[in-house]
Amino acid sequence: MDLYVFAVGVLFAMAIVDLTVGVANDAVNFLNSPIGSQAAPHWVILLVASIGILAGVTFSGGMMEVARKGIFQPRFFAMPELMTIFLAVMITDVVLLDLFNTFGLPTSTTVSIIFALLGAAIAVSIIKILNGDQTLLDLADYINTGKVLAIIAGILLSVGIAFTCGVIVQFFTRMVFTFRFEKRLRRYGALWGGLALSVIAYFTLIKGAGGSSIISPPMLVWIKTHTWTILGLGLIIFTLIFQLLMWVTAINILRLIILAGTFALAMAFAANDLVNFIGVPLASFQAFLLARGSDAPMTMSMEALEQPVHTSPYFLLAAGAIMVATLWLSRKARSVSKTEVSLGRQEEGLERFDSIQLSRIVVRMAMGIAEVLLKLWPIKARQWINRRFEGAGQTTPLERDGHSPDFDLLRASVNLVVSSALIAWATSMKLPLSTTYVTFMVAMGSSMADRAWGLESAVYRVTGVLTVIGGWFFTALLAFVVSLSFAFAIGYLNGPAIFILLCLAAYVIFHNLKIHSHREQAAKELDLLDLKRVTDADFAVRTCFENSGRFLEVVRAYLDTCFEGVLTEDRKQLKKLRRETSKIQKWSNSIVANIFKTLRLLHKDDAHRAGKYAHVVSALQEIAESVRDVILRSHVHISNQHSGLLPAQKKELQNVRKCVEGMLGDTANILLTRRSFEYREVAAYYVNLKQILEECDRNQVERIRSGQSKTRLSILFYGINNASLKISEQALLLLNIFHETLDLKKEE
Repeated sequence: MDLYVFAVGVLFAMAIVDLTVGVANDAVNFLNSPIGSQAAPHWVILLVASIGILAGVTFSGGMMEVARKGIFQPRFFAMPELMTIFLAVMITDVVLLDLFNTFGLPTSTTVSIIFALLGAAIAVSIIKILNGDQTLLDLADYINTGKVLAIIAGILLSVGIAFTCGVIVQFFTRMVFTFRFEKRLRRYGALWGGLALSVIAYFTLIKGAGGSSIISPPMLVWIKTHTWTILGLGLIIFTLIFQLLMWVTAINILRLIILAGTFALAMAFAANDLVNFIGVPLASFQAFLLARGSDAPMTMSMEALEQPVHTSPYFLLAAGAIMVATLWLSRKARSVSKTEVSLGRQEEGLERFDSIQLSRIVVRMAMGIAEVLLKLWPIKARQWINRRFEGAGQTTPLERDGHSPDFDLLRASVNLVVSSALIAWATSMKLPLSTTYVTFMVAMGSSMADRAWGLESAVYRVTGVLTVIGGWFFTALLAFVVSLSFAFAIGYLNGPAIFILLCLAAYVIFHNLKIHSHREQAAKELDLLDLKRVTDADFAVRTCFENSGRFLEVVRAYLDTCFEGVLTEDRKQLKKLRRETSKIQKWSNSIVANIFKTLRLLHKDDAHRAGKYAHVVSALQEIAESVRDVILRSHVHISNQHSGLLPAQKKELQNVRKCVEGMLGDTANILLTRRSFEYREVAAYYVNLKQILEECDRNQVERIRSGQSKTRLSILFYGINNASLKISEQALLLLNIFHETLDLKKEE
């Protein structure tokens, strides 16, 4: 039994890890709306969510049944076999959720645990069948296939229903309130607040506290059968309360709605999803206690697990404390939230996801359908609707803690109200909708209805949504396959397999931590470039030049590595550098986006300055393209094992390298420090480079005539030289514009 004592200990240790990775992923369900709209300071949002979690965990006892008997039939298994299932499930769940968190993709912890249980249960069932006198046809007796089919149906129902409802409700809400909703909120705000709070309160009763001992079964039945009574009374009471608040105080009722919705969703999450993290370890502990108290601990049937078992409140409160700590401390939770918020933000800008062919097809189809539907509407009706959406592309002036919200309070309240209503309705109808899927798809539907997905961003947003949805199905498949494999390994190898799998899980988590740190660092570099909240034109101009200086520093470092890789024929170095070229383009795009924002800040009489700064855009794009071109050429040439550079060519390229890197270094320093300088001294690098390149051309022609330099080598040599010249020309242009800017400032 010592091995199984160790197994139970491992499972509880894994439960702690699973709580952290699970909360990091599921926190997006109740944090994206308040964070995206900046409804309150960040600490207030987390405090409200924490209270909701602590309230919810005390109501989750009844949900623990899923881990014991929801997927498989415990009476067909003995304690050692259940330990095999539970160990495989927990290791799989931790690794899988941590992987999704690392890349900031929200997924369903319910789907992960359900399909992991399914895979492990099937593996152990097959082992039992092969060791007994049964056939694989008897496998259906071991598995609760109805539950699995319900989960799959839940995925499909959640996606379609939630997205459609999000679009419809947000469209009509925006039609009523518009984007300039302050005055209309005074008129209709109390009614909207009453409706919203009554829905959220009903959701809290039926979903958050539905498994609590506070609400008895007869009372729960009464709540479900008197839905309209509860909603009607709530509408009247909350409407009156909000109207009094609006008359007496200056409180923005939308903030109260959002915080109430955050509490309700956090409570429902803790009440219903806690089983995903600690249900399996608790089930293993109960199985161990049952086996230890019997005369045949290794062969005793676990049929007793099919009976309701009371879960200790100490376990629940300890789990709640870990969840709250994760909510406050986890950097990965912020990454997952950032993904969903960025997909729904109101204004255009740099997108996290690139476009794919499927997203382009979807957008073209949607545009075609929209054109047909618009023709059915009278022109005046279309004009009236467009007037209701005036200001859709403008950044909201509200700022909190130095950051502008990604969308307004009205849309955030719609997200929470519609999500709460759908989940409460599905629960009362016993439909298997997923909380994760509902909240995400409602947020995506409301952002599309709000015209946040314009022509500039639609394909990228659709790509992001398709990526997340694909990840949900991938979660199910991966959880099933990995858990199946792990269960087979533990079933046949026992202790050694457990040790190997734990080491593998530790390695994967550590490796994911490094990946996430690198991704965070890259994101911070891009965040430094954001001028979203700047209103001072002179400050924006200075910042753009400083950002250009940082960009040139990066370009110089990349070119230095590229030259070194070509001269030494280091294929691995060039391969690694080629993977990093996307960063160059992202930096360039970020600065260009900020330049456009700067141009909007300039006055009409600054046309001369605006024209000059517009030239910076082409200069940065030319530099980025030239750097990517020279890196690509170098990597392809060396990877294809073409002949290396001749000694004379290496010597000439060293001179080219010295000039272009010297110019980039001095130009970057000038732009960063904004110091005065002698233009001729920096321009001398360019003059010297042209002379060197003219000599290189003459020498290369002779090498071609003599047959020393083959075709591909000549192409590489000229490609590097031409790219170096272009980069130097554009850097000199940036310096020239900066020089003229200094002169203009002196004249003023």
